[in-house]
Amino acid sequence: MSQQSVIKVDGNKDLPLHCPNNNSPAWSLHPRVFLDVLTTGHAKCPYCGTEYELLPGTKPHGH
Repeated sequence: MSQQSVIKVDGNKDLPLHCPNNNSPAWSLHPRVFLDVLTTGHAKCPYCGTEYELLPGTKPHGH
């Protein structure tokens, strides 16, 4: 199994956060799930295990 890097999330433009994201390759698609990255600053997809982290200093825009 390969090591996945953490995907950095910009609170100004990447919310609401969902996985798979728009850049996901077709082979890795699964049902879309929305993830709460605001509460703790990070989230992990229950389907594929992709990890997301809110960029330090970013705040949600319009949320």
